Amino acid sequence: MSVAPAARERGVPSLSFTTLKRLSFAHSTAYACLLIVWLVPGLALGETVFGYLHGVGWILMVVLSLLALRARVITMRIAAAVCVLGAVAPFFGTWEFVREGRRRKVAEDPAETTDTTR
Repeated sequence: MSVAPAARERGVPSLSFTTLKRLSFAHSTAYACLLIVWLVPGLALGETVFGYLHGVGWILMVVLSLLALRARVITMRIAAAVCVLGAVAPFFGTWEFVREGRRRKVAEDPAETTDTTR
């Protein structure tokens, strides 16, 4: 989904692959923090805060992923990882964004891949 030049100039966020990838990393970070405060006794407030961040973050990621899937910005594999596995462990979705980013980079410029077999 391309962004109009006027929207780009105004700094309007887009539903791009990069934006979704960054949001996925943010969601995974919130989840990692939730796991840490859950393991450390006496951090009930942290559990509440990061628990809500994870829950709301997952809901937002599901909605945005479904919109991006419909707009053909992401693949079904990424959408499934974010929507289905993201409730339990958002790291799956983040990993799929990393894999797809690498695949797209190679598809754009295959000359950049180095052949180490020579």
